[in-house]
Amino acid sequence: MPGSYHDLIWRHNPVLDAPPRYRRACKYRAFVPNRLSGLRFALDVETAGSVSRAEQTISALNSGAHPALGPLARLLLRTESIASSKVEGLQLGARSLARAEARSDTGERVTPTAREIIANIDAMELAIEQAVSNERFTVADILAIHERLMNASATPGIAGKIRNEQNWIGGNDYNPCGADFVPPPPDEVEDLMADLCKTVNDDTFPPVVQAALIHAQFETIHPFADGNGRAGRALIHVVLKRRGLATSYVPPVSVVLARRRKRYIAGLTDFRGDSVVPWIGRFADAAAESADLARGYLDAVIRKVEEWRAALKRRDAPRSDAAAWHVIDALPAHPMITGPTAIAATRRARAAVYQALDQLERAGVLLPVSQTPRNKVWEAEGLLALLEGLEAGALPPPP
Repeated sequence: MPGSYHDLIWRHNPVLDAPPRYRRACKYRAFVPNRLSGLRFALDVETAGSVSRAEQTISALNSGAHPALGPLARLLLRTESIASSKVEGLQLGARSLARAEARSDTGERVTPTAREIIANIDAMELAIEQAVSNERFTVADILAIHERLMNASATPGIAGKIRNEQNWIGGNDYNPCGADFVPPPPDEVEDLMADLCKTVNDDTFPPVVQAALIHAQFETIHPFADGNGRAGRALIHVVLKRRGLATSYVPPVSVVLARRRKRYIAGLTDFRGDSVVPWIGRFADAAAESADLARGYLDAVIRKVEEWRAALKRRDAPRSDAAAWHVIDALPAHPMITGPTAIAATRRARAAVYQALDQLERAGVLLPVSQTPRNKVWEAEGLLALLEGLEAGALPPPP
């Protein structure tokens, strides 16, 4: 992304609690990117092909969507959020996170890492909601996403607040001199964010190109003290949703980015050069790969749901309107489930839901994780193994 470097001085701070060399004044260079609204470039044939393939695969992923498959949409959104957290070093096994989600649903305490990842899922859900509910996407919408993301973090005081100090990536903790990258000074951020939102609301670029540019520009601006990576990856799905490409299912792009983290970071670094085209090509390839991966796992989960239905029919054969069938339909969104979660997901009466949970346990569809009657947790048979494969970016086993 074309831009300019600003040569600045970091002031001497004699009272800083740091080694003497970090208290001295020093020089650093902050990068200020050009505005996206005036950006002009041409895609080469190879990159244009990558963009076209990405849009075709994302469209194909969404072509079979209908309201009954809503839990599958949350499954992909959940996977995207987990992978986005993994890029930032927030890692938790699929099984541990599923148990933490179940505990959180019943008001129990969970670990700080699990709490942050669950907050990322909530922030991604908010981003998707705002993508379609607001005619114009604004800086206030980005602040709301960041607030939901960071409220559960160790630094909730920065949630939803644009930074008013210089930040940097790499180097040392005391000053930006020698940092790997120094984003724009704080007095440039407001105008850059307004321009970013202007481009979100524009349809000049193809959707995948627009998503690639918005994400990389946001990471270059780095408008928050923390949480920029996760908030910026949420914007990918804001764009794809607003442009009508990912109408129901988000391609879990972060799964691919997390698996190739060094290549991802290198791509963002290259974006700050003279040409944005190489980054667009890398992003488009990752988007296409993630959509293909998602399609394979959606098919695998649909097959698993049919297996659960067959097992229930063999064991109890409940009526067609029984709560057990509705619980099965909700399971893809809840790999571990509790009674209160099942009631909320199915909107059925408490007694009917608990009878359904017992039926599904007898049929082997639900496996008890805890034996205590209070806050009992069940695991959906076979689902976590599929999710672990999806989160690792591995193709699903053949049918």
